[in-house]
Amino acid sequence: MTNTEIATRTSTAALLWVVLAVSSAVNAGGPLVGLDFTIRMVAGGVAIAAIAGLITFYVRRRKA
Repeated sequence: MTNTEIATRTSTAALLWVVLAVSSAVNAGGPLVGLDFTIRMVAGGVAIAAIAGLITFYVRRRKA
């Protein structure tokens, strides 16, 4: 029997890191390029959600 969940776990973490990096860059660079406040706040919310997802991912992985 093979464990097929390992690749999914790795890709999930990688995807969350990419989402965090992109949303943080939009949030931080928004004022420099003139993005609207609303767009920057949505990007910040996405970054917070990605951080929460990464924390949840690692806590669950640690328990398993």
